Amino acid sequence: MGVIAIPKSNDAGEAMRVARRHLLDSGTIPDGLVNANIARSWRRSLAAGLDPHRNHPEMLAASELDLRKARESQRELIDHALPAMAYLHSQIRDSESIIVLADTDGMLLQSCGNADFGNKAARIYLSPGASWHETQRGTNAVGTALAEHKPIVVNGPEHFLVSNDFLACAAAPISDSSGRLLGALDISGDYRSQHPHTFGLVCTAAQMIGNRLFTSRHTTHIKVHFHPLAEGIGTLAEGMMALTEDGWIIGANPTGLSLLGLTASDLSAVQLEKVFPLHMRSLLDWGMRHADEPLLVRRHDGATLFMRMDIPRSIASYPVTPPRSPAPTDALSLLDTGDERFKTAISKARRILAKSISLLITGESGVGKELFAKAVHQSGPRREGPFIALNCAAFPESLIEAELFGYTGGAFTGARREGRLGHLREANGGTLFLDEIGDMPLALQGRLLRVLQERVVHPLGGGRPAAVDFHLICATHRQLKEAVDAGHFRTDLYYRINGLTLSLPPLRERSDVHSLIAALLDEIEPGREISLTPALTKAFASHAWPGNLRQLSNALRTACAMLSERERRIDWQHLPEDLADELRQPAIGSPPATAPESLQVLGDQSIVRTLEATQGNVAEAARRLGISRNTLYRRMRRLENR
Repeated sequence: MGVIAIPKSNDAGEAMRVARRHLLDSGTIPDGLVNANIARSWRRSLAAGLDPHRNHPEMLAASELDLRKARESQRELIDHALPAMAYLHSQIRDSESIIVLADTDGMLLQSCGNADFGNKAARIYLSPGASWHETQRGTNAVGTALAEHKPIVVNGPEHFLVSNDFLACAAAPISDSSGRLLGALDISGDYRSQHPHTFGLVCTAAQMIGNRLFTSRHTTHIKVHFHPLAEGIGTLAEGMMALTEDGWIIGANPTGLSLLGLTASDLSAVQLEKVFPLHMRSLLDWGMRHADEPLLVRRHDGATLFMRMDIPRSIASYPVTPPRSPAPTDALSLLDTGDERFKTAISKARRILAKSISLLITGESGVGKELFAKAVHQSGPRREGPFIALNCAAFPESLIEAELFGYTGGAFTGARREGRLGHLREANGGTLFLDEIGDMPLALQGRLLRVLQERVVHPLGGGRPAAVDFHLICATHRQLKEAVDAGHFRTDLYYRINGLTLSLPPLRERSDVHSLIAALLDEIEPGREISLTPALTKAFASHAWPGNLRQLSNALRTACAMLSERERRIDWQHLPEDLADELRQPAIGSPPATAPESLQVLGDQSIVRTLEATQGNVAEAARRLGISRNTLYRRMRRLENR
């Protein structure tokens, strides 16, 4: 095959002709001569059996009867398109152009424009009844916009048929609120007098038609108008969605789908709460009271939008829910990011804040037990007092007693000369948090029980007894009832600390992961509006997170540190390599909540894999798992003894 003579860049028409000849001769298109949209269309045109040097007139015009039927079937589209076509005509009145509306088969339904060019257009079948489907007219703006489902410009020799080389065309598809393609709007004119603004005009007009169709289709539904800027609501750039009273998203314009991060297939299959942390009833109440006031909302992935409600009278006439007393704004409320189980735990904890009832928090390592306990303390009447935390699994058995009860000077070898108060006395007037209470040695459990009963502490070494008053919160990842049955935990102590038991769900079972990530990012980088890329958001949501909230928080903190000053999106390259590798692995199915032994197996598997990945480095494995080294050593001993 001979060398292809590539024309100079200033002869675009000749370049197109060379590319077209090469396609006919070899079935390929030289690189750099034709843009991707046109190249795909040329190949489809060739596959349809079209010859660029023939007009194929036998396939171009429909009968008057067929045109009338087509118009009747698309009456709604035509009615809403005519005002937009009139607007376009007013903008291009003095140009040699014609405006046409086509259905999904490429049949031209309506036209208007310059009379002189209209006569010429009629001669090339650019008039109502003619078909400009790609399989019949080759590459052209109408047919190619319908085939590609996106706005297209086709200039001069970019047309597949040589007879259309004199045309400059711009077309945009028109869809209804369910995402169904209805047709296309086109402006065609003489290639020699093409105007660069034509493409923008036709896209704007197609959007006008789509928005009018949306409004007419959803007169009885709740309509929401939204935009990243409050000033964008009410403009052509706004997104729109239609909702049922129970929160199903049943319609949206193309801009709305893009801003929501949805596709047409999601319509009528996704509820509002899957996109925003909003309850439909609360949104309706707000919309009825603040009809003209934009509401700032945050998507689950962290993106923010302003919303304005348009509620039909049939719904607005319903009684509005009476104003509720202000929602609590304490430390516990800040932990509520939408998960129902977590919300229930918060609600129960709030009811005992002012009561002398011990709290037992259960859950896997890293789910946020200490964070929850601290929020309980900060939300209660003892908030001005100390919050003293002791991890019973973090100290050797020989030191736990001294840390807890304190000692007098010289009470034992290595003791400080001045002695130590101990955590029990340090917590006086505040809250004592005993983490991993299930790991407390059996011998010490009796002494702790005596303090809880008598409210008096006897330091080691025979010091003076001291009265104490504190709120007790304990936490464990163990099944304490099973430990009681096995004789590893005192029955009387179990019932003393178990005033109210709250179980915090593991991260993999929480329904608010997206909101939780957004809240953590806002806490790590306040005001910077950091978010994850869509691919990373999906990977985070499906990951097992063996280290739970602690592991997630550490991962996000590291990723934020890797961002440059201008970056606002966390992507794969910002993650620690070990985590990125784990996220790319197939997700491990979450075990059912009713099978605790399966949870244990999952945790053991995670430990074994992590130790293998770190080549036995316990400190690094503990960091990756989000647990303490002592806890990891304990789990390793248990695995060795199995």
